[in-house]
Amino acid sequence: MKILDRYIAKTLLKYSLSVMVILVGIFAFFKFLEEVDDIGRPSYTLVDALTYIGLLVPSITYMLSSLIILLGAILGLGYLASNSELIIMRGAGIPVTEITKTTLKVSIAFIMLMIAFGEFIVPISSDYAKQYRAQALGQKVVGANQQGFWIKDSNHFIHVDRNINGQVFNKVTLIKVNNSSELDSVVYSDSANFDGKTVELQQSSVYQIDSSKSIAIIDKQLLQKYMTEVSFDQGLIQSLKKEPKELSTWQLFKQVNFLSNNDLSAGTYEVELYSRLMKPFTLIAMIILSVPFVFGSLRNSTLGRKIFMGVVISLFFELSSRIGGMLSLRFDLNHLLSASLPTAAVFIVALLMLYRVSAR
Repeated sequence: MKILDRYIAKTLLKYSLSVMVILVGIFAFFKFLEEVDDIGRPSYTLVDALTYIGLLVPSITYMLSSLIILLGAILGLGYLASNSELIIMRGAGIPVTEITKTTLKVSIAFIMLMIAFGEFIVPISSDYAKQYRAQALGQKVVGANQQGFWIKDSNHFIHVDRNINGQVFNKVTLIKVNNSSELDSVVYSDSANFDGKTVELQQSSVYQIDSSKSIAIIDKQLLQKYMTEVSFDQGLIQSLKKEPKELSTWQLFKQVNFLSNNDLSAGTYEVELYSRLMKPFTLIAMIILSVPFVFGSLRNSTLGRKIFMGVVISLFFELSSRIGGMLSLRFDLNHLLSASLPTAAVFIVALLMLYRVSAR
């Protein structure tokens, strides 16, 4: 059985890698065509364009990971079916469930590899690719940590005009409200130090506001230092300048937790987080769903039909996931439930179809 498992795994891996090389190559080529018009501007050369595309390859691979794994499984099993090898396996007493288990083992290993790839390599390579292209085109590169930002932390609203290096802020305004959401004080400083836990404003102008009387009284003070504790860090500040899909899963989790603790809307981040967490399970369900087709209608079908079937299944669930996320945001539905229900439904259908094939 181990020899058979290795043979099936080798076949699936070969087709998955072949699909990856072809798909990534096609998408990278079209991405390169988008860069052709910029070649020759300031100092942007053909080598720069190719380097930029090379840096985007990890991102392209991760984006296509679901389709790569699904097509690899369908084509690999389809190859075994077209050579009647699956029929021989079943004739030898090997149940469909065992073949499915072997397929899932290979696919899950590929999924785990892609998750690690997307979490640790893609964010770094994508950021570097953007910086490299901007520098090659002679554009001014301003990192996310150098831009200004607004952030709400507990009962403070903080505005930073410029974040120098993650430890020094310029032109900082700190607005504090009381429990009744009334303005309590405003603190301004040209410079502040940030250590990840506290913001220390230097040479601060403090405007204390007393709204208890019919006319608000403003008391101004000049302080050498004004310190306040905060619950955010530099990593969270950087994530403010990125789209949810550009963040790692850990960054999404921190962002959702921070926004929820400060009574701010975290819907878009929750949708992306739960969708990403459910993606491996959805992919497993899709692979299980593809197995009955391989043993059935796809057994004698052409290569083109197998590829078409894989693309249709992948696109269907990708669209279902996006539509579910948009509906949950529009109608304020439970985001976790919206992300998990389609996957649960696919699992049920896939297992029922697999049971029917196994019972034959």
